[in-house]
Amino acid sequence: MGLRLLCGVAFCFLGVGLMDAEVTQVPRYLIKRKGEKVLMECLQDMDHENMFWYRQDPALGLQLLHFSYGVDIYEKGDFPDGYSVSRKKKEGFSLILGSASTNQTSVYLCASS
Repeated sequence: MGLRLLCGVAFCFLGVGLMDAEVTQVPRYLIKRKGEKVLMECLQDMDHENMFWYRQDPALGLQLLHFSYGVDIYEKGDFPDGYSVSRKKKEGFSLILGSASTNQTSVYLCASS
């Protein structure tokens, strides 16, 4: 059991809400086996153009993975390796891990502005 646990990859997501406006991450919690594909969706209902994906590891600050300025317009952040993104709708920005690895175990955060 212990060895299997070490081979798992855990992801934690935090959703932020303010009044009736929301940024939501789906799914909120996720555990995947090593090597599995991971799809995380960030949704916002504030008509924002800009969206961002970050990860935060223990004892480190936020690390920008990818960001988007609009539908099908996105760029790499400071730490993009191992991640890809897709934005087909203004309100959604997907983060994709082609093959989950243990070094990607982290807290993932999305934001919009």
